[in-house]
Amino acid sequence: MSPPAPRVLVLPGWGDSGPEHWQSLWQERHGFDRVTQRDWEHPERGEWVATLAAAVSASEAPTVLVAHSLACAMVAHWAGSANPKTIQGALLVAPADVDSEMHTPDEVRSFAPMPMAPLPFPTIVVASRTDPYVRFVRAEAMAGAWGARLVDAGRMGHINPDAGVGEWAAGFALLEELLGRR
Repeated sequence: MSPPAPRVLVLPGWGDSGPEHWQSLWQERHGFDRVTQRDWEHPERGEWVATLAAAVSASEAPTVLVAHSLACAMVAHWAGSANPKTIQGALLVAPADVDSEMHTPDEVRSFAPMPMAPLPFPTIVVASRTDPYVRFVRAEAMAGAWGARLVDAGRMGHINPDAGVGEWAAGFALLEELLGRR
């Protein structure tokens, strides 16, 4: 009997990911599971982390996490208590800098400070040089602290519909890598 196929969990950030967001497009096209938070507009770190923990523990298959923006901070907070054997990898896209006075909205301050410890599973961080929520050098520092591979997305804003990425084929290729298909 072959092992179960990996489960992909889509983890939107603050405000959720709308229907034109690459996360929603991937979920619709590929049948991925979305972790739904109770309150997208007023996130509380403890509640969001507990929701992620419950979603991961509900799976018997290895799991790949696909996080955007604030959800990257959620993954970093959760990882300290995670069972790394259940996680096959994480794709962390456009990590929001929850520690920045300039880049952090008040609504997400409960996620500070950003954990800067190695993540216990293979991780790829994708960062843009023109992201309004994190300076590239800070995203680079996060990736280094987490033991992640950094992918420079160039000038793609917050890597969302406003940046015109659509289904974001380059990002999907990175997910395929984490799924062991490339």
